[in-house]
Amino acid sequence: MTWRSARRSSSSRRSSRVVPLRNLKHTAQAVSVVVVLVLGGILVWRVATREGGVQIHGGKSVAAPSLSLPRLDAPGTLSLASLRGKVVAVNFWASWCGPCRDEAPLLERTWTGNRAKGLIVVGVDANDYSGDARRFMRIHGLTYPILHDAHGSTLGHWGVPGLPTTFVVSRTGRVVAKVVGGLRVGDNAEAFKREIAAALGT
Repeated sequence: MTWRSARRSSSSRRSSRVVPLRNLKHTAQAVSVVVVLVLGGILVWRVATREGGVQIHGGKSVAAPSLSLPRLDAPGTLSLASLRGKVVAVNFWASWCGPCRDEAPLLERTWTGNRAKGLIVVGVDANDYSGDARRFMRIHGLTYPILHDAHGSTLGHWGVPGLPTTFVVSRTGRVVAKVVGGLRVGDNAEAFKREIAAALGT
């Protein structure tokens, strides 16, 4: 074997053992996505299986954080400030969240049954693709306003520990109740209905 052929043979053996950097990058990205999905699933499961009911901030209402996001159900944006004078149920959810699917019919019934009394349900689709969210809306026949927070920038601002989480905001713009976990879990549904009725004064 000549020196040149030996060198080519050695290079060939080395190249068969080396993974190109671009492949390593793609592998690392795939692993990162899997880790994020697993951790997100654990967080949603922990919140969804908790039977904490309504959590009121020390028994007192607090001023609702600001909220202004683009709409998925209609053109333009919607702000919480523009709804002053209404009772607002702000529901943070995502299309990939199992408990969110379970509670969707209850939220729609709450909206249609109390709309004339001054209630507005506002869904905030967080950490989700808009296409998946719109498909979710069609499947479940949601007619209340839906906002889109693609990167979940409002979650920390509102103190959302996981999805779903629902807040009841009074006519004066104050948070009077916080429901952590799915509305179909434990006594959350009845607690939510009581808080809505109290805020509406019915």
